[in-house]
Amino acid sequence: MSLFLNPKVIVLAVLASLAPFAIDTYLPGFHIIATDLSSTPAYVQQSLTFYLIPYTIMTLFHGAISDSIGRITTIKWGLALFFFASIGCVFSTSIEELWFFRALQGIGGGAGNVVARAMVRDLYKGAQAQRVMATIQIIFGIAPAVAPIFGGFLLDYGWQSIFAFLAFYAGIAIYFSSRILPETMPVKLRLPFNLKSISTRYRSIFKDKEFVLLILALSANFSAFFLYVLASPIFLIDLLGFSEKQFAYLFIPTVCGMVVGSFIAKQTAGAISPSKLTKYGYFWMFLIALSNVIFCYFFENDAMINIGFIALYNVGMASIMPIISIAALDCFPKTRGTAASGQAFMQMFFSSVVAGVIVPICWFSTFGLSLGLFFILILGLFFITRTKLWVS
Repeated sequence: MSLFLNPKVIVLAVLASLAPFAIDTYLPGFHIIATDLSSTPAYVQQSLTFYLIPYTIMTLFHGAISDSIGRITTIKWGLALFFFASIGCVFSTSIEELWFFRALQGIGGGAGNVVARAMVRDLYKGAQAQRVMATIQIIFGIAPAVAPIFGGFLLDYGWQSIFAFLAFYAGIAIYFSSRILPETMPVKLRLPFNLKSISTRYRSIFKDKEFVLLILALSANFSAFFLYVLASPIFLIDLLGFSEKQFAYLFIPTVCGMVVGSFIAKQTAGAISPSKLTKYGYFWMFLIALSNVIFCYFFENDAMINIGFIALYNVGMASIMPIISIAALDCFPKTRGTAASGQAFMQMFFSSVVAGVIVPICWFSTFGLSLGLFFILILGLFFITRTKLWVS
């Protein structure tokens, strides 16, 4: 059976895709939400930070919780909280209320993403794990393209309909994960759930130099692209002149880049060594990022070219993400849930810093955004060249 038709793979992808839907679906509505709540787009943008910070913190616990009470139970409780928080967003009448319920969404929203990563490694081994991870990434990659487009059309029914959709999405994810996914953490293998046990596991994980370098590299690679996602209301509307319903002009090309890169990762599994493909991917990303900086500095904005560079960057990024992710999880085969939490935490920590600090600094122009992407990539390159994956 094709991996694209495998029910388990589809459900795992649905769980992983909740995060981009929670972030991207309401991006086209920033200006409308600001007006309706008597606020400003800058304050609405901070609702991303209110979502990302608790999301980031809780990623440290979702995997560890799933190592203790089971994968499926963790998914149910986390997404149930996300469901009720989404309903709260629907009925928010002030920016402060929206911030509060977005924070609650963040607390529960990471459960599906974190646990899905661990379950991939629970269920699949070797090159097959890389193929499955790449397949999930292809499906996952569609979410950032579909979400803002869908959000733009939902605005016709009021911005509240966007959060009603997110509540519906969480409910569907809970139902199908309970019906289709097996429990991959047997009771006899579960670990104690207490602060001492969790602290011991995290000390072990974050003392492992290889693991830390891999997840830092992975986080930097993704955050370099995520910079443009978070800045998209300014990048598309203010800098490139698009409307709230034209977010597809950014997200469809960039997601196509992710799909192509994921397809490369899937097709080369077992044929090209992970180390060699990683080096090819970084060379490509560096070339594209540098070209982006040069173009933005010397030439006038051209939407096709400005967006094209981001799409091409994503080809390289997506081709090596499954490799780095699996290499990191393989550092701790007995505590993959906790390792997946550590991986997700670092990725979201980077994203939170980008959302709250880097985006407001860089979004003054396309040149500023290109510099942001380039320097975050260089940081990722610094980390990956110090790993065994690079030198093997």
